[in-house]
Amino acid sequence: MGANYISTLIHGLCQHRPSGKRGYDRICFRTLLLGAIFLALTNAADAQDQDSIFIRQHYEKMEYKIPMRDGIHLHTTVYSPKDKSKKYPILMQRTPYSSRPYGEGQMRNRIGPSPYLMRDMYIVVYQDVRGRWMSEGDYDNMRPHVPGNKPKNKKDIDESSDTFDTIEWLLKNIDNHNGKVGQWGISYPGFYTAAALPEAHPALTASSPQAPIADFFFDDFHHMGAFLQSYLAAYPVFGHQSEPTAESWYNDKWDALRKYANTRDGYTYGLELGPLKNVTEKIFPDNFFWQQTVEHPNYDEFWQKRSILPHLSGIDHAVMTVGGWFDAEDLYGPLNIYKTVEKNNPKARNTIVMGPWSHGDWAGERGYQAVNHIYFGDSISTFYQRNIERPFFNYHLKGEGSLDLPEAWMFDTGINEWKKFDVWPPQNIDPVKLRFAEGGRLLINEEADTEVAFSYVSDPAKPVPYVSETQGVTFTPRRFMTDDQRHASKRPDVLTFQTGPLKEDITLAGEIVARLKVALSSTDADFIVKLIDVNGPDAQSTRATPDHVLMPGYQQLVRHEVFRGRFRNSFAEPEPFKPGEIEEVNFPLQDILHTFKKGHRIMIQIHSTWFPYIDRNPQKYVDNIYKAEAEDFIKAEIRVYGSSVIEIGEDQSMNIPIPLEVYGK
Repeated sequence: MGANYISTLIHGLCQHRPSGKRGYDRICFRTLLLGAIFLALTNAADAQDQDSIFIRQHYEKMEYKIPMRDGIHLHTTVYSPKDKSKKYPILMQRTPYSSRPYGEGQMRNRIGPSPYLMRDMYIVVYQDVRGRWMSEGDYDNMRPHVPGNKPKNKKDIDESSDTFDTIEWLLKNIDNHNGKVGQWGISYPGFYTAAALPEAHPALTASSPQAPIADFFFDDFHHMGAFLQSYLAAYPVFGHQSEPTAESWYNDKWDALRKYANTRDGYTYGLELGPLKNVTEKIFPDNFFWQQTVEHPNYDEFWQKRSILPHLSGIDHAVMTVGGWFDAEDLYGPLNIYKTVEKNNPKARNTIVMGPWSHGDWAGERGYQAVNHIYFGDSISTFYQRNIERPFFNYHLKGEGSLDLPEAWMFDTGINEWKKFDVWPPQNIDPVKLRFAEGGRLLINEEADTEVAFSYVSDPAKPVPYVSETQGVTFTPRRFMTDDQRHASKRPDVLTFQTGPLKEDITLAGEIVARLKVALSSTDADFIVKLIDVNGPDAQSTRATPDHVLMPGYQQLVRHEVFRGRFRNSFAEPEPFKPGEIEEVNFPLQDILHTFKKGHRIMIQIHSTWFPYIDRNPQKYVDNIYKAEAEDFIKAEIRVYGSSVIEIGEDQSMNIPIPLEVYGK
């Protein structure tokens, strides 16, 4: 039964339904929805089959053990065009997630960043990074960069030197290349792409870090120093060393985690698990990365030297950083890598692309783009692949076509439109300041009563759920990034402020900084600040909306961040709060481009737990939260004062409220 037949059947059913019959309309709608899902899956399967056939017809595969300067060999797979009548650029990805399939005659079903670039013909290279899968050596998470002249000596190895040595070998040993190399990768491979920027090989001409990790203390495993408890399932992958192997070394390591996941309710499971010290004792007693996390609760030298940001200088080739506005893992990374490259490298051709995607969504196409219940448009990933990514690599690596990329190609997630900017953050959109007033009012560019205080009691035994619907034990939740916040606004431990219905569209663009004035009854607390778009009463369902979700009044999460209060003055040297004393807590929520439509409302929510996405702060200051005892978890009254402000679009280039150790002194 083909896709065309199903499409014709659905069309006929809905065309000839009895008019004015609501039941038939609902049946038609559901049929269309199911049909759309079927067609998307069918088309995706057909495209994968076509890609697989194309690769086998036009490419040949070879595997190599490429020597590094210290004698370690890295397993590398090379897909070369069979047509030897011309020369091709090299397009490379370095990954900890395997360059498989391994072995003669075993080929991927798709190669390269997209089907379009695959058909444009490149020499496509995949490499297992040091200490992973079939490569030799010791694995190190976010291996520290070793500054210095290139090439480094044989002892000074890092991801930049491994990339340099790989490119050098490829240029000398692979036929039919044109002398130009590009690199791309999503998530951890995005970090490896960014890590190759400093002291880059001269042949590295175009780099595209996509959803890249920049610093493990601020994205991926932590957000602003708070631990992402939802990342526990990642530790078996990154916390064990193996000999070169084509088989997974971590499947059995998940057994200990599964043993304690005795319910499909992730919230209840997290509470039953108890303090994080139980993870050490019962789940990961031999996991080296978990032990490193536990022993380094602050932004000390261990984490600082793993940040790639201080090393992003001396870059003179083309860089296109890509990210998703609704990436629950790596939103900090792409924004800050782009800004750092822009600041330190005036000669670099530097571009940023931010779309309405969650983590890595732009690499695939399902026909329409939605995050959870929110629909953003059709074929958005295809647009990116054809009109942004493809021209970028073809122009810089092949000299083909013209390149009309703006400095920043950003998607407005409120009106679902791409926007081009000559500079980011933009300078042509007015900044906005949001302040809090009595009666739950949110003021736009108005002064507030600075003496008034708003309070709530935060109880780590009854934390605020991060999602509106019950979910199972989930690694790296994604859908909640646009989730309905009505469940949170009904809780007494959540402060909620909102404007009246907007009389005209308001676009918020650029950096967001929360500047809170707070007082605690205890000695520590977290602060979650959420920016929310509240639908008007006439909001309509979309193809992404299930029947049980009512869109009128939907409180869509647009941006959020968590901040661990102990780090308010320094991430390296935490300190307790003094009970009852008013203190400042300042932190960025990352950037935004979102138009709040006329009739909508702007909402801010503030609370101190968000579980189990974020681990629970005991709210009693302890030196190391990973070693806190159950009795350390206490209730706390949190007071937020009217002198607080949320700044959006202000120039924060010289005043980002993060201590200097983040960026290097």
